[in-house]
Order: sequence, then C-alpha cells, then structure tokens
Amino acid sequence: MLTPVANGLAVIACNTCRLSAQDREDAGGTLGGALLVAALQAAKDADPRYADVAIQQMPCLFSCTEHCSIHLRAPGKVGYLLGRFTPDAEAARAILDYAVHYADSDHGRVPFKQWPQGIKGHFIARTPPEGYLVES
Repeated sequence: MLTPVANGLAVIACNTCRLSAQDREDAGGTLGGALLVAALQAAKDADPRYADVAIQQMPCLFSCTEHCSIHLRAPGKVGYLLGRFTPDAEAARAILDYAVHYADSDHGRVPFKQWPQGIKGHFIARTPPEGYLVES
C-alpha cells in the first residue's frame, strides 16, 4: 500500500485528478492529474533551478472537489495541499517556483511577496511536519 521514496523536497501530484470542475479528462481521454504530472516533469527537465525538486505522483489525494491537486512537502517543514490548477506549463512553473522558495525557507513559510502569481488562490490546507505543530 505504501511505496518508499526519498525523504526530501517533493511535489506530489494526484495523477487521477479531474481536468477541471466540469471535466474529468481532456479530448484525448487523459486525466487532468496525468497532464499536470507531465507538465511538472517537463518544466523540471527544462530548468536547472528545479533540479532538487522531486516530482512524485500517486492516485487520489482525496481533494476531489479541488481538481489538479498537489502536495508540497519537505522534512521539518509545514506541508501544503494546493489545487484548482490548469494542468499546463504555466501552472507547473508557478508550482515549481514556489517549491524553490519553500525549500529556501526555514520552516516552509514563504513570504507572500515571494509567491508566484500562479500559486495565489490555490492553497487548500497546510499540514504540520511530523513531530511538530504550527505556531500562529
């Protein structure tokens, strides 16, 4: 049921997510989550700034009403669930740009002024790192 992965900075994309609030898949029958995984991997491959960000995927992050969802995590940092993305290159770059700022932060809190425009409005939840709670 669980697959071991490296314990590091990762963007985990739901590969079974809907394409949008209205549609499950594109005209070719590809799920939105699968399209987002492909866009994230293509963006990572095209830009060395993203080399340290693992792109991982799993079926269903249980945020089904928030199509094209990802979970951002790293050891000792607050994690984030984000969704409602369009599975394209622009969204992938915004997610990965945010991941780079996240990696550089002390505890996973990125100052709002550093948030890429494409990430704003996409946060669903934050999760405390194992063994910690988040202070206000």
